[in-house]
Amino acid sequence: MTSPDLPLDIDLAVEAGAWPSEAELLALVERAVGAAFSELDLVGTSELSVMFTDDAAIRALNAEWRGKDKPTNVLSFPAFPPAKGGPLPPMLGDIVLAAETVAREAQEENKPLENHMTHLVIHGLLHLLGYDHETDDEADEMEAVERAALARLAIPDPYA
Repeated sequence: MTSPDLPLDIDLAVEAGAWPSEAELLALVERAVGAAFSELDLVGTSELSVMFTDDAAIRALNAEWRGKDKPTNVLSFPAFPPAKGGPLPPMLGDIVLAAETVAREAQEENKPLENHMTHLVIHGLLHLLGYDHETDDEADEMEAVERAALARLAIPDPYA
């Protein structure tokens, strides 16, 4: 699905789990990506795949690709080696979210599910764009972009 205001084709799939409708999910992803892109100086067009699944599926992916046999909230799989600040590759890659973990975290943190999902889409997208949080400096830089993008959407700072 081509987003008219984004230099991006978004392929969205709902594989498993209790999620809002595909139309609602696509609108959420488009808003999240649009807010993140507004914070970054990106050149080119690209493709992005976003899959909404359940804890069982993400646990298997997490075990296979990261060696961690447990569910997680979001995983990102870049199609090309990410180059922060470089031109967009033809395909960014895949973002995968897990229904039960995302819903549980939103409830535990007393935040609307849509806000948490938006944050995780932005977080996953930034990984595909070369951002990381392995060091404190990297985390500070990544979180600053997340905060600014979320503020554009009137979503409170998730790190506060």
